[in-house]
Amino acid sequence: MPYRIGIDVGGTFTDFILIRRDGTLGLGKTPTTLEDQSLGVMRGLEEMARAEGRDLGGLLADTEIVVHGTTTADNTMIEMNGAVTGLLTSEGHRDEIDIRRGFKENIWDPAYPPPTPIAPRRRRFGVPERLDFRGQVVRPLDEDAVRAAVGRLKRQGVESIAVCLLFSFVNPAHERRVAEICREEYPEARLSVSHEIMPTAPEFERTSTTLVDAYVGPRLETYLANLESALRGAGYGRDLLIMQSNGGIMTAGFMARKAVAALGSGPTGGVMGACAVSRDAGFEDFISIDMGGTSYEACLVKGGRPTIRSFWNWQHRYLVGLPMVEMHSIGAGGGSIASVEAGALKVGPQSAKADPGPICYGRGGSEPTVTDANWVLGYINPESLCGGEFKLSGDGVREAITRRVGEPLGLDLVEAAHGIFRIVNANMANAIRRVSCESGYDPRDFNMVVYGGNGPVHAGKQAEELGIGRYLVPKTSPAFSALGLVIADYVVDIQRSYITPSGRAEADRVNTLLGEMETQALDDLRVAGLGAGDIDFRRYLAICYPGQTFDLAVPARVTSDGRLGEAELRATVEAFHDLHEETHTYAARDEEPILRAVRVQAVGRTPKPPLELADGASGSLEDALRARRPAWFDGGYVDTPVYDGDRVSAGQRIEGPAIVEERFTTIVLYPGHRAQIDARGNYHVTVEA
Repeated sequence: MPYRIGIDVGGTFTDFILIRRDGTLGLGKTPTTLEDQSLGVMRGLEEMARAEGRDLGGLLADTEIVVHGTTTADNTMIEMNGAVTGLLTSEGHRDEIDIRRGFKENIWDPAYPPPTPIAPRRRRFGVPERLDFRGQVVRPLDEDAVRAAVGRLKRQGVESIAVCLLFSFVNPAHERRVAEICREEYPEARLSVSHEIMPTAPEFERTSTTLVDAYVGPRLETYLANLESALRGAGYGRDLLIMQSNGGIMTAGFMARKAVAALGSGPTGGVMGACAVSRDAGFEDFISIDMGGTSYEACLVKGGRPTIRSFWNWQHRYLVGLPMVEMHSIGAGGGSIASVEAGALKVGPQSAKADPGPICYGRGGSEPTVTDANWVLGYINPESLCGGEFKLSGDGVREAITRRVGEPLGLDLVEAAHGIFRIVNANMANAIRRVSCESGYDPRDFNMVVYGGNGPVHAGKQAEELGIGRYLVPKTSPAFSALGLVIADYVVDIQRSYITPSGRAEADRVNTLLGEMETQALDDLRVAGLGAGDIDFRRYLAICYPGQTFDLAVPARVTSDGRLGEAELRATVEAFHDLHEETHTYAARDEEPILRAVRVQAVGRTPKPPLELADGASGSLEDALRARRPAWFDGGYVDTPVYDGDRVSAGQRIEGPAIVEERFTTIVLYPGHRAQIDARGNYHVTVEA
């Protein structure tokens, strides 16, 4: 089997994983180049090639697949520096995006500001036209008004246009004609058309999703084009594949047309990797946590598969109505900046990122960060990271923590550093509560799968606080999201609106929609070159009770040929009652549910390479002892053994307090914690109650 390469671009580091022909793994890490992420990607690939004793061209020519998780779309929304965007919508509805269903993230703060507008009101135009809910023309499209609106957008320097007309998900004729006029009058502008991006009701969700696609699309297209060009120039001759927010991969060309599906791309890869590793470890209910340099993501997985939320996904204060792996993200990473505001210690969400980075990186950083606090507490190697490749310096660390945190709060250096450590741990524990307790789950019933460069430093304290008795740190933890990318399947997720009381739903109509969507999915997957036997279809009906805003995706009960008869339709509706009771603790079985949409998820299975360890270590635990150093445990510095992760071997057990230094991460075992190393080099950590 040729090489397979996964690349995950984070806010601080870009991680690489290479799967060799024999299934052994190679890891790489390089600072993210924020000005152009493709530069850091190509630099990291060159380093991976040198580590393999090859030139870059030879490595890429012998590479079967390159899968990329990108933060370009997320960073665009975080920084709100996307394309100059305009909106064309039905007359009288241009303020839909501002009304946003009356939703407000903080209902207790009357002064809470609205989100930064993607398309200010002056760049939103309503055009005369109207379809009714059946898709029949009530008022013909005024093409002259469309041309006039496009002309005004052109004069305003709009780079991307979102088109969202009423009931276009039932009949897209008017929307298609508006798109044609846009291409005639302003071919330079990128187009996002709602019936192609999200062909379902309701209107606000469709408008918001289409606007986000228009906003992030040009920047993502440019980035992917640059990266593809660089890869081709270096010798890679296949399609670049991108992780989607639904947990599947698709080609860069597909993602350029549907850029909004790239939101959450990188963290999603980590969740998919966690699912694979947890199955191998013998458990399927867990909470995955990913702590990198800039952010922290938590995701609850039950039964081996993450929850895919298909509707109410708020991303960076805008709603995205596409299927997404449900996770909670906060600004808590190694680069999170500590400050004192109004007499209280605050950590994050602002980050030092890769440039200048934490003070101890020695690159000009001046703000104290979580990594700097960990340096003071002795948890990380005081001289280097990444196996010595990344040199650290304590110059200015103590002074900055004391001046910026200690003195305002009346604390000494160590108290201030420990305060930073405790605050960021509390923030991350709250994120875990968000995905577990707020969904009706007790975190004590779950294991944790911990990854990211900083996750294993802090996970033990989160486990203690939440009562979680066991967590797993994979050997590939520091590049775990990249691992999830290379073992992911192709996924195309398509949904069509069909709104009717369930008692009036027609099985023939559902089957027609299923057939159309499956045909479209096969067409989208043609670029993957998969055989018919490699594609599975998962069929869902979106159902809710009358008056409910949110629906549930209910797996459709189908016959062996993938169709629904009347009996299967009734069985699916009954399954909705059961799923609603499981999810929300009650079911209104005397009410007639509403069918709102039909959904097909086409999964193109990719070959899964065997994941084996390279150069398995042997010898005693004493042979793996690298050094001893003072580290802060239970209120004081303790002389702590530090082990070389490359020299610990399967079957060994390490008792805390102890520190294990892997090449790209550090595992901190707190007092009462024990780590058992399995055959693949993963650390199974148990926490004493």
